[in-house]
Amino acid sequence: MSSLSTFDAAQERAFRRRAFPSATAADWADWRWQLRHRIRSGRGLERVLELSADERRALAAPDTWRMPLAVTPYMLGLLSRETPGGPLRRTLLPDVREARTGKGERRDPLGEEAHQVAPGLVRSYPHKALLLATADCAGFCRYCTRARTAPAPLGGRPGAAPPDSGRALAWLRRHPEVRDVLVSGGDPLVMSDARLEHLLRALRAIPHVDLIRIGTKTPAVLPQRITPALARLFRSVRPLWLSLHFTHPSELTPRAAEACGRLLDAGLPLMNQTVLLRGINDDVETMRRLNERLLHLGVKPYYLHQGDLAAGTGHLRSTVARGRAILRALCGQVSGYAIPHFMFDPPGGGGKRHLFPGGGRGGD
Repeated sequence: MSSLSTFDAAQERAFRRRAFPSATAADWADWRWQLRHRIRSGRGLERVLELSADERRALAAPDTWRMPLAVTPYMLGLLSRETPGGPLRRTLLPDVREARTGKGERRDPLGEEAHQVAPGLVRSYPHKALLLATADCAGFCRYCTRARTAPAPLGGRPGAAPPDSGRALAWLRRHPEVRDVLVSGGDPLVMSDARLEHLLRALRAIPHVDLIRIGTKTPAVLPQRITPALARLFRSVRPLWLSLHFTHPSELTPRAAEACGRLLDAGLPLMNQTVLLRGINDDVETMRRLNERLLHLGVKPYYLHQGDLAAGTGHLRSTVARGRAILRALCGQVSGYAIPHFMFDPPGGGGKRHLFPGGGRGGD
């Protein structure tokens, strides 16, 4: 059985010619073109997708969206192959239930604002820091824990950085106890090569920062971003680790495989973090296919996250019991490399906690 999604080059080309007839093959392969042509409105989606009544209802009420809509043309091709309400559609298209705030849900579920030590810099661990390099993403996942920072619908400049990012770097220079920096956002890979290089070299120049990590979903939603030039940049600032964000086997297309291969060839360790999502990936067979196929691409399934208590995400949040049952069922079915750590971020922050398959909890 193939390790990849069935969305091959011929199907992609047919979709491009139907949905974006003026786009050339070179346009389609250009990540900047993909970003500029993201679909940001319900009207834009209706032009290329067959929508259900529920999807139309949600798209007609942008005032109820918890975060903007943004879908790259590349991802639209994948969505076009699903029936309405399919797993990838549910991760990227608005839902009317986003307007509901469930019990215990919060605007800032991880308490990042309370742990902010400089603009765009969050410190939740003694020796680690989170640098929010941008508020923008190639595509906005509906279950995102950081919806509060996203640009306004139909607004915001792609790749816009939080103000005073220099102050975050200055803070890091003054704190030698911080040895590990995770660059996230948003998604830092929507920034230009020049801006990304400036940030990474500034971090690499701090003597006590031993480990730099980047959290990104671009190999899944915008694999064209992983260019040879970007791979060369990453190679030049190693050691550098990438935390990828594949959620469903349908994201593992030939283009995604090419992107991961290019990163591996640059000498970068690739780890995957998946959020457990109700009706999307919270069954044994989907998780088995996802994790085994990731290993085939050279990506280690690292974390399976229990969904954060972010406001408006209750309809997507699965249960701890289901996550534990999936991991117990995978034991003996798959390589140990294909079994991730099951993790939970307690409300208010304080760092991740293990949700052991046997039922206990422990520190990270």
